[in-house]
Amino acid sequence: MDITVAPVTPAEVFKLLELIRELARFERLENEVEATTELLHQALFGPQPAAGALLARCDGEVAGYAIYFFTFSSFVGRAGIWLEDVYVRPQFRRRGLGRRLIDAVARIGVERGCGRFEWLALNWNEGALEFYRGLGARAMNEWVLLRIGRDGLERLGSARK
Repeated sequence: MDITVAPVTPAEVFKLLELIRELARFERLENEVEATTELLHQALFGPQPAAGALLARCDGEVAGYAIYFFTFSSFVGRAGIWLEDVYVRPQFRRRGLGRRLIDAVARIGVERGCGRFEWLALNWNEGALEFYRGLGARAMNEWVLLRIGRDGLERLGSARK
């Protein structure tokens, strides 16, 4: 079994989008996917890339992905790395691909001098939570994730000064 993890290329963005849609179906959030190949291409390869993405392959077949971006912590005084998604197709699970993807993102964080590595997991995904705990991650139960969607963002961003 040959496992590789490498950065997504512009020609592979359509494969990445396919995997994103698979993850959304698994998380029961398929109706929230607005991403297109054009949006992903701009976000990953535009003049100011917003994120990075890695593809995992098993014996040459696309098996999973990870998307990450950089954050900043005022308390730590340096950048952090945020794992937006990590997904391995069901038929490739339990072969170490998820761990390889997470390790690859962690290496990027180390290379960039990041002080934190953070991500979210769904509270009902016990398998993932157990896996993450096994990596040494701890749940930040005292924090609450807050979100404003695009419409709310535009409303706030256009409020009177």
